[in-house]
Amino acid sequence: MSVQDDLTAVQRCLDDLARSVGRLEKQLGTGGIEMRRVRTDANHLRESVALLRETATSPTPQRKPELVTIPDTPYDDSLWIDTDDEGLGARDRHAP
Repeated sequence: MSVQDDLTAVQRCLDDLARSVGRLEKQLGTGGIEMRRVRTDANHLRESVALLRETATSPTPQRKPELVTIPDTPYDDSLWIDTDDEGLGARDRHAP
C-alpha cells in the first residue's frame, strides 16, 4: 500500500468516526463535557491527518545536518579570563 492509500484509508475511518460521534451527540446530547471532548479530539485527528496529507504530497528534500568538527586540543586559557565558574563565582573572590 502506498502512503496515499494509507492516508485515504485513515480519512475514511475518520469520516466514519465523525458520523458515529454525530449519532452519539443526538442520543446523548451535546451539553456534557465528555461529548465535547470526544468531538474536539475527533476534530483534532482530522486536522492532524490533513496536515500529514499536505506534508506527504509535497516532498521536501532531506537535508543532512551540517557537522561541526570539535578539535581535541585544549582551549586557549585567555578565553576564560574574567569569567565566573557557574555556581562558584569568580576565582579570586570568596562567598559572603
